[in-house]
Amino acid sequence: MTRLRTPQAIEITRFNLAGGLTITDFVRANADVDAWLLCQPGFVSRRISQDLDGAVIDMLIWSSAAQGKAAASRLMSELAHSPVHAAIDQQTVSWTVAPVIHSLPAKTAPSPRRDESHGGAERRG
Repeated sequence: MTRLRTPQAIEITRFNLAGGLTITDFVRANADVDAWLLCQPGFVSRRISQDLDGAVIDMLIWSSAAQGKAAASRLMSELAHSPVHAAIDQQTVSWTVAPVIHSLPAKTAPSPRRDESHGGAERRG
């Protein structure tokens, strides 16, 4: 019998920073959150980026949607006094956790070689 695997999940939170703060300020305010995430069941990875319009995108990968939702619920109580909350304009927060439907792992690029047909130069290392 084939065992169905629970899909990983993506958690996306999008928001604006509180007045006067920079993305660097936000990342610094996350020190306790990062340490906490590393101890959470199902945590896989985190990426933080910023759109050209200044909105912050905080993306987490979880082993399952249930683990991501449970961790988000715990974060609000266990890290209630974290400086990260004051760094976020709470009126602008959009948050979701959803199971991964499709995943494509990165292809490892081959080492550069001389390509005679395109006149490429051989790389020496």
